[in-house]
Amino acid sequence: MNAPLPALAHAHETPWSEAEFEARLRGMNARYHIYHPFNQRLNSGRCTPAQLRGWVANRFYYQINIPLKDAAILSNCDDRETRRLWVQRLLDHDGYAGEPGGIEAWARLADAVGIDRDALWSCEQVLPGVRFAVDAYVNFARRAPWQEAVCSSLTEMFAPKIHQDRLAGWPSLYPWIDDEGLQYFRHRIPLAQRDVEHGLAVTLQHFRTAAEQQRALDILQFKLDVLWSMLDAIEKAYPL
Repeated sequence: MNAPLPALAHAHETPWSEAEFEARLRGMNARYHIYHPFNQRLNSGRCTPAQLRGWVANRFYYQINIPLKDAAILSNCDDRETRRLWVQRLLDHDGYAGEPGGIEAWARLADAVGIDRDALWSCEQVLPGVRFAVDAYVNFARRAPWQEAVCSSLTEMFAPKIHQDRLAGWPSLYPWIDDEGLQYFRHRIPLAQRDVEHGLAVTLQHFRTAAEQQRALDILQFKLDVLWSMLDAIEKAYPL
């Protein structure tokens, strides 16, 4: 059974061409959390060290749940080729064979902004709103058909820009952050581009009818809402 999601609009009657469908998916970048007021403050140098630490600590909860989300997709996926490609995402975050992985890279960002490792891993600073949003995403991946969970990952289409902004601005805006702490953003740009290629191929192949295409847009909006809601909670907890 499909996990329920609110519809964005009435479904169109005729399926879009593959090119039009992809364009509509990519066009949802206007709802990405890069435009959230907190992120705009963050990337313009207007966040205090306490606010930045609050963001890093809360976002860590998202980072440690990404492999759980991907494992859920794998557990539901009956397509061998997809599993062989998707498993790389778990390794990217958890690390393997001398490669520390994305979770460790984020922990090093926490080191660089002055968060104690034990406090970080305890998740004691994670806000209820952030926990609720992230848990909702993981639970969606567990319950939804694997193709729908794959579709929800397509917010990565919009991620390279947000990482590039941080790499371009943070060294001068937050010179107190050691450069080693920014490695997460450097690593994620090529990985996000690789992951989008596969996730988009699955989505374009699976969602064919008009109703299915609308469903895909609704799923992507759900994931955009997860990311936006996280920043809503952080902004409220760490006001100017």
